[in-house]
Amino acid sequence: MLKIGIISGSTRPGRNNEAVFKWVYELASKRSDAEFEIVDIADYNLPLLDEPVPPAFGQYSKHHTKRWAEKIDSLDGFVFVTPEYNHSMSGALKNAIDFLFREWNNKAAGFVSYGSAGGVRAVEHLRGVMGELLVADVRAHVILSLFTDFENYSVFKPDERHADSLNTMLNEVIAWSSALKPLRDAKPVDSDG
Repeated sequence: MLKIGIISGSTRPGRNNEAVFKWVYELASKRSDAEFEIVDIADYNLPLLDEPVPPAFGQYSKHHTKRWAEKIDSLDGFVFVTPEYNHSMSGALKNAIDFLFREWNNKAAGFVSYGSAGGVRAVEHLRGVMGELLVADVRAHVILSLFTDFENYSVFKPDERHADSLNTMLNEVIAWSSALKPLRDAKPVDSDG
């Protein structure tokens, strides 16, 4: 069965992100076509990127990087739950993504975003990053507004219609994660031929 990680996009104290990723997990867990788990970047205590060798080489020297790499490598696809900070994703999410390379490859990703403009600009940036990491991002996207889906901008109360959008996005993530499985299972080609 496919394993899909619901990745938090914020580490900020008092973050709205926790309520949103728990909502995603609650709805996703009702499905029987994949296994879902929350991957909270706050639990990994990743410092500002501190590996001396670029991630593309996969030569991780730090315990926190190895632990993070093991988790991401174990997953077949992702749902990123991201706020929008200053027209982009949070620095914590970008930093967590940048720690790794191969572990992201040949997987699929969907997005749940929120903010004053629904977090759409954060997802625009994430889509470009995913392309560089060989992650197929799906078209469907759950867009949540701080004005209509949060009471007083802080208590998450999503409109019921978002459940349908979430399931559409999950359908696409599961389909693409399944389609990319042969690439994930293939052995890397030896440089000697």
